[in-house]
Amino acid sequence: MSGVYNKADDAKIRSAFPILNDETAYLDNAATTQKPECVIKAVEEYYRSLNANPLRGLYKLSVAATEAYEGARKTVADFIGAGDSDQIIFTRNTTESLNLVAYSYARNFLHEGDEILISIMEHHSNMIPWQQAAKATGAVLKYVDCDKQGKISREAFEAAITDKTKIVAMTELSNVLGTVNDVKTFAAIAHEHGAIFVCDGAQSVPHIPVNVTDLDVDFMAFSGHKMYSPMGIGVLYGKKDLLEKMPPFLFGGEMIDSVSRFDAKFSEIPHKFEGGTVNAGGAVGLEAAIRYIQNIGFDTIEAREKALTQIAMDKLKAVPHLHILGSDKPEDHHGILTFTIDGVHPHDVAYILDSQNVDIRAGHHCAQPLMRHFDVFSTSRASLSFYNTEDEIDRLVDAVSKLRGEMGFKD
Repeated sequence: MSGVYNKADDAKIRSAFPILNDETAYLDNAATTQKPECVIKAVEEYYRSLNANPLRGLYKLSVAATEAYEGARKTVADFIGAGDSDQIIFTRNTTESLNLVAYSYARNFLHEGDEILISIMEHHSNMIPWQQAAKATGAVLKYVDCDKQGKISREAFEAAITDKTKIVAMTELSNVLGTVNDVKTFAAIAHEHGAIFVCDGAQSVPHIPVNVTDLDVDFMAFSGHKMYSPMGIGVLYGKKDLLEKMPPFLFGGEMIDSVSRFDAKFSEIPHKFEGGTVNAGGAVGLEAAIRYIQNIGFDTIEAREKALTQIAMDKLKAVPHLHILGSDKPEDHHGILTFTIDGVHPHDVAYILDSQNVDIRAGHHCAQPLMRHFDVFSTSRASLSFYNTEDEIDRLVDAVSKLRGEMGFKD
């Protein structure tokens, strides 16, 4: 499949996803993506033929389950350029991954007066853990704002960071604006000031090539369910020297080496952070999703999503009384189009569109401070995947163009 958008590819791509059909236009991919048949089958096959508690048993079935689980870890490491698979921690999702860092690193190494710097565009998952870490340690939480185009400039970042900054936490791709932040540059600046850089990759890893070694981030968190794999499996990448000095996040079975009546010795990384029975089936599903992405190729994924974003933005801009948040350039949105319609509440937008089988998101998108920054309370969001089509966009545009009339406005 070539790295260009071609409507003729629509049917072939969509045929891999059992839930997709011509009846419903699913445009909520920033929340979760649909699953291809190969992922569903991989999970099913694990539970049909490999199901045993990995890492614990010496019998053949447990050994096979362990090999499948650890094989998935290696696949993830290779996919994001991590090198050593010991630097990959399996969690439930991005939220748990970020909380792991906030609890296990921040609360143990921050001191009163230290600073944590985050951006105004962060998802609550990359905001509330740092709020709580600041309260627990006496550190100061600071923000760097984006401009009305959704961009954080180098100048703004350099003005916000100081030598007191110990942690910088930032999304690579905004779930509201679609903006890609210059993580590589910001991480380098953070390191010059002696700070570590924590990157939220929930939206970026599924849609653009990500190499954590090239970016030189200290931590990267992302979720499987946003990249065509099952819910309940997430990833935290961390640099080995940091992970080794961090205490465990969860205590209990599997994350220990030995236990006495009053003390315990913990396992080496990555297992000291994976207490309890692990989600081996989810890890296998994530590995299958990565293989699927690699088979399609990011050239195809990016080309299709870029073209669909251009089409959607051009058509939505032509709708009277509709306003798109952030940049006026389609290439800055990466499939995420968040908008308001004069006089129509976003919940009404989503409800009416649902009656026409067009699925979008409405609300604050777990980014309330960003909403306030743009002087809105809530918004509607259509978010695209490479498996969406121009026909689905036309259905979206046709539905929103009629909304004000259906609400009684005389345009």
